[in-house]
Amino acid sequence: MARRRVVILGGGFAGLFTALELGGSGVDVTLVTDEDHFLFTPMLYEYLSGEVEAWHIAPRYGELLDEHVHLVQDEAVAIDLNANRVTLAHKDPLDYDALVLAVGGITNYVGVEGAEQNSFPFRKLRHADSLRQRMVDVLDHIPPDLPPQDVRRELTFAVVGAGASGCELSTKMADLLLDAVKRRALHGEPRVLVIEMGDRVVPGMGDQIREFVDEALRESHVEVHTRTRVVSVAGDSIVFEQEGKREQLHTACVVWTGGVKMRPLIEQLNVEKTSRGLLKIRPTLQLAQHDNVFALGDIASFPDAAPTLAGTAQLAYQQAALAARNVKELFKDHEPQMETKHFEELGEALSLGTERGAVLLAGGQAFGGALARQARFALYTSRLPTWHHRLRVGASWFFEGTAPRPLLPLGLER
Repeated sequence: MARRRVVILGGGFAGLFTALELGGSGVDVTLVTDEDHFLFTPMLYEYLSGEVEAWHIAPRYGELLDEHVHLVQDEAVAIDLNANRVTLAHKDPLDYDALVLAVGGITNYVGVEGAEQNSFPFRKLRHADSLRQRMVDVLDHIPPDLPPQDVRRELTFAVVGAGASGCELSTKMADLLLDAVKRRALHGEPRVLVIEMGDRVVPGMGDQIREFVDEALRESHVEVHTRTRVVSVAGDSIVFEQEGKREQLHTACVVWTGGVKMRPLIEQLNVEKTSRGLLKIRPTLQLAQHDNVFALGDIASFPDAAPTLAGTAQLAYQQAALAARNVKELFKDHEPQMETKHFEELGEALSLGTERGAVLLAGGQAFGGALARQARFALYTSRLPTWHHRLRVGASWFFEGTAPRPLLPLGLER
């Protein structure tokens, strides 16, 4: 009998960890992703600041996958759920016996004029590289005798969205810029704003950890603008509205972290979805109408998880093991005994600037500061994809340290 074929779309947490769990289980596994490397996205902020290297958080799939998983570097453009076939952009179609949808969302600019064209996304290594380069370029063009008010104007950066991503990014940027101004002996200080439509920062998290986030934003001199709507983004400015009053602000850069939306690949599927376009799935991770299709991560509405896990890498990480177990069960000779699981918070850690962090323990307790920063490194070492990668990275962080890399003049940036 031919070996069963499992196709996994997406190489993020959900897709990669499902592939790792299924490897060597007697099925043919194909992982489809448009990148050549995995990205441990929770530490993209430390990559921006130089606290970690690219190889720490973005190992190539060839280093992680064994001979039991076939890697196809391409993009899925269509899925025929009735024919059990995936169409790829550049390679031959893939037929499957079971399909795992783990493609993740894409940046949602919510129709704001100029936002997609003129703001920086922050989801990939190249986005972090581009943002760091922009900060260095702006600093390099500031004369040493420029008055403080003009330095502040030239070094104005706006981050849209005050969820965990926006708060982590804005504090990291602010600390890097403050340090660079001092090193270059410039007058004044930079200005970093975080803009949020809601009435508070990190709205999906509890009050305990929010206290540490608020404190870190103050210590990093980040301006917080809640209940504020972005109207438009231009190449060198942003227009926002607060309490009916509009303001246009000159910016060196606008970074957009304000939410995600479904990919066209998922939007095209004629299956049951929520009002937000999320795929409706059973507690077994299967689509309601298709037993052999599983959906994980932030494209699916999972009914049995703690509210704080929605849209997080942690949920996708936990779902992968359940998806792999149920895919294996689907192929057994007897009537499948599909498993379900309630997913609880395993502990979360935020990077807040270059010297601080905040950690939320599984029991609901939170702590912050320099100790939380170190705890974050320890926690995320344990969640890297494979034991050999965890060993190499852990040794590097322990022996070589995790000090940030300053924003040096262009010729000195390595």
